[in-house]
Order: sequence, then C-alpha cells, then structure tokens
Amino acid sequence: MPDIYKYLMGNTEITMTAFLVPVISSLIMGLLLSLIHKFRNRYTGSFAVTLAILPAVVCTVIMAVNGNIGAGVAVAGAFSLVRFRSAPGNAREIGTLFTAMAAGLLAGMGYIIYAFTFVAIIGAAIILYSISGLADHKEDPLRRSLRITIPEDLDYTGVFDEIFDEFTTDHKLISSKTANMGSMFRLTYEVMLRSVKPEKEFIDKLRVRNGNLEISMSVLESREAPEL
Repeated sequence: MPDIYKYLMGNTEITMTAFLVPVISSLIMGLLLSLIHKFRNRYTGSFAVTLAILPAVVCTVIMAVNGNIGAGVAVAGAFSLVRFRSAPGNAREIGTLFTAMAAGLLAGMGYIIYAFTFVAIIGAAIILYSISGLADHKEDPLRRSLRITIPEDLDYTGVFDEIFDEFTTDHKLISSKTANMGSMFRLTYEVMLRSVKPEKEFIDKLRVRNGNLEISMSVLESREAPEL
C-alpha cells in the first residue's frame, strides 16, 4: 500500500498539506481579484470565474515544474493566450490577468504572505483609481464611427473628401470590404465632426453621393487597448 501511495503521489517531496495550502490561498486571492475587478466595471461572468481560478492554475503549474520559473512562466503564459485569442480584452482585463498570474506565481514559489500583500496593494490601487475617476470611461461626442455603403462602380478614393472637409476637422478611412457578392463596398471611417448640430445635413449629402444606400454613424468609444 505505501508503494501505491508513493506511486500515486509521484516522485516529489511535496506533501499534501504543502500542496493544498498554496492552492487554496491562490483560490482566495483569485476570488478577491475577481470581486475587485467587478467594482465599477463591466464584466462577463465567464471572465470573473476564470479570473478567480487563474492564480490557482498558475500556482499549480509552478509547483509542478518544481519552482523552475522559466518553464512555469512559459506554460502559464500559454494559458493566458487562450483569453487573448478568443476575444479582445481591454486594458483593465489584461492588467488584472497579469496580476492574477503574478499572485499565483508567488504562491507557487511559497511566498504566500507576499502574494496576499501584493494582491492587497494592487486591489487597493484599482479601487482607489476607480473612486478617483481615473478609470472612468471617456467618450468624445464629436468623434464618430461612420459606415457608408457604396455601389461597386463608385471609386471611393477621395469621393467624399469635399463633404468631409465641410463637416469634419479630421477623417480617416479605417477599413473597406466588399458586400452582397461584390456588388457593393462597405467603408468605415473615423471622423471628427466640427459640430453635432449639422449631423443630418452631413448624412444627407453623403446619401446623395452614395446613391442613397445605407449609412450609419455612432459615437466612437475611446480605445482602452488594441485588439490582440
């Protein structure tokens, strides 16, 4: 029986207590980070759960590689890429993920008190910045995202420049793609309006130029982080 127990436990000197204490501590830290991330912030339930268990996962990886930080960080880093490849993350999500990974790494190395201290400091900073308004989402009502549909036979290069010069202070073509089996183009611009009031007149003149096809304009939210 002792031989079977030794086989199941593997060739390691880590006891069950030495394994459970860091893992449970990491779960507690992950829960704290998840609650802190939810403070005055938009979030998804799946991300909150992932954040709660991430420190324990990183902690286990570090213990599994016997404290080899290089190997542990490489494996844990590969785990974190799952989030970035599956959906774009904003800056706050990315920062919280790295905080969770760092806490798990400290716990896996045995520095549990330092890990809790680290989480407490970062958590207090996040809450303080949120209360102070530093993390408030800012939008410029004059900066718009403009989507215009044009027929395929209309050369969109500079076709709207005259109208843009009249109603905007700045404009930039972000993307162009074909639609309806190539019979139309859909253009996406980023524009800065001179004023909000003549918005309808602006759209009406664009409709004349694009043959009265679909046009949509929305407030452009400030980018928190580039898509990865």
